[in-house]
Amino acid sequence: MSYKIYLYDTETDCIGSGSLSSSTIQMQLEAAAGEDVEVHISSVGGNAFDAIAIYDLLKKYPGKVTTYVDALAASAASIVAMGGKTVVMSKYALLMIHKPMVGSGGNADELLKDVQMLNVVQSRLAQIYMDKTGLDGITINSLINSVTWMTADQALDLGFIDQIEDYSEVITNSAIIKKYTSTAPAVYQRAINKILNINSNMNIENKELIDKTTSVLDKIMNFFKRVVNKQTITDKGTLHHAGEMDEGTEVYQDEDMNTPAAADTYTTSAGKKIEVKSGQVETITPAETDADTDPDDEDDSLPESVLKATNSKSIQNRVLGIKAKLHAQNALLAEAKAALEAANTRLDQTRDEIKNEIKSDFSPSAGGSRRSSKAKTEPLPFFAPQTTLAQNAVRKAVGK
Repeated sequence: MSYKIYLYDTETDCIGSGSLSSSTIQMQLEAAAGEDVEVHISSVGGNAFDAIAIYDLLKKYPGKVTTYVDALAASAASIVAMGGKTVVMSKYALLMIHKPMVGSGGNADELLKDVQMLNVVQSRLAQIYMDKTGLDGITINSLINSVTWMTADQALDLGFIDQIEDYSEVITNSAIIKKYTSTAPAVYQRAINKILNINSNMNIENKELIDKTTSVLDKIMNFFKRVVNKQTITDKGTLHHAGEMDEGTEVYQDEDMNTPAAADTYTTSAGKKIEVKSGQVETITPAETDADTDPDDEDDSLPESVLKATNSKSIQNRVLGIKAKLHAQNALLAEAKAALEAANTRLDQTRDEIKNEIKSDFSPSAGGSRRSSKAKTEPLPFFAPQTTLAQNAVRKAVGK
């Protein structure tokens, strides 16, 4: 049985006053004496400093703390909600964050001090949201500056909460789902959690349904991988990865990103060297340039052995760069060939229809039939290679 604390606004009290002050919450937590605690919140907000104090009390409490957004956690109350080890939000509730405010007066110097103080307070509030959601500072401050109201689904997607309370039957057999969500990147987890919450009343005890769920989760994971998949073409083929290529980035051989790339050193067309081990980028070495070499230096000022080594290394780097460029060009040619084949197929399918739509432009004459002058002025097709070399290139590209 959990010890329950209710932070519900009254006609006179809000966060920071009366039964919702930090000192009152401290006494209630002491009375809980290490038991699991449920903190239920329904508040428009209040004092930001009291909210931070309550947040700290909840974070330091030795027992498990679960915060519940029962109707509204706005302004300072949203900070209190972040104090739970698990944050649960009613599917009917709202969460709101905004810039801190102060009511003051005085001269310009005093007002400037208030502005500086408010900016510092906002940075502390933003850090609490960042620690909970994993979002970056720019995103969080943008949400704060915009006065953002969130539904339960939106708060879950952004990472402000962990669960949505929708009063329906709890999903049994959660192990099969956790197998996928626990190891997935945060963006995948949030998307999958949203899908599961929408369908949270399904019973998946049945083995057949478990198998189906496994298949669906596989497809979802592959879909999101393809959405964020990027490609880096190298001298040894294409490396597939999510996001920008950097040290520690996971790289794969296939588009579905199931087979890790082999341990090797890959060279891009720009001359960068990418060392891959255990399916991850270990180091990225920038392309070597001749910027440090003085063009006025005479070759005979260096030993012959040094010149040979330098030339050999430079040639090797250029060869690797050319290989990478060839891979890129071959990929483009393959795409062009596929496009030409698709266009040719389309033309074959509609040729009879086009014939039926064309009306004859022939006019009779004593010497036989001839085309009218109108036919001679018809424009050339959009793509019509004129030279023999161009025509042969097109035939070769489409395999004819």
